[in-house]
Amino acid sequence: MELLTEAQLADELASVPAWSRRGNEITRQVTRADFGDALRYVNAVGYLAERAGHHPDIAISWNAVTLTLSSHSAGGLTAADFALARAIDSL
Repeated sequence: MELLTEAQLADELASVPAWSRRGNEITRQVTRADFGDALRYVNAVGYLAERAGHHPDIAISWNAVTLTLSSHSAGGLTAADFALARAIDSL
């Protein structure tokens, strides 16, 4: 996987407005109704991640789910991160 250029990153970020960039990763926090709903959401994210072969870091704090994407093997952000972010946004 190739790292995206700054221009490509700007274009990709525009396509996922709920996500924000922090250095070599993008992150999004989602608030669900309660802990059970947060777990169901994480399971749906997990399904998409397994299908894509690309896995986010996930943190759950009761009803808040924080997702972080980065292509660790490439050392930063790649097209795979944004493809998965768009898929997650479709949930």
